[in-house]
Amino acid sequence: MPREADIFAAGARLVVLGSAGLTEGFSLIGAEVYPDADPTRVEEVLAQLAKDGSAALVLLESGLSHAGGPWLDRLRNEGGRIVVTELPPLSAPHDYSPAVDDVVHAVLGPEALN
Repeated sequence: MPREADIFAAGARLVVLGSAGLTEGFSLIGAEVYPDADPTRVEEVLAQLAKDGSAALVLLESGLSHAGGPWLDRLRNEGGRIVVTELPPLSAPHDYSPAVDDVVHAVLGPEALN
């Protein structure tokens, strides 16, 4: 079975869903972008990636990342050839707090990230 690093080295897709302002920058480096995507569009794109057998790094603006959905939840729990992560909103990057912060606080205590 190929290692995850080998899959991504073989030509994984970079897919970005979020506001038009955020996705525009990623389009300049050749990413597949879905400007002004909504949670329904996220689910459609993730379902297609899974059905195609594509290896992909999927970047979701935080609002979309927190919306949930069957495919989003499934791919996050599976790991493997489709990696989903989130990006801070372009309009308020300083207000961003990644979901992993809650886990770190729960495990290491409230002072862990200070």
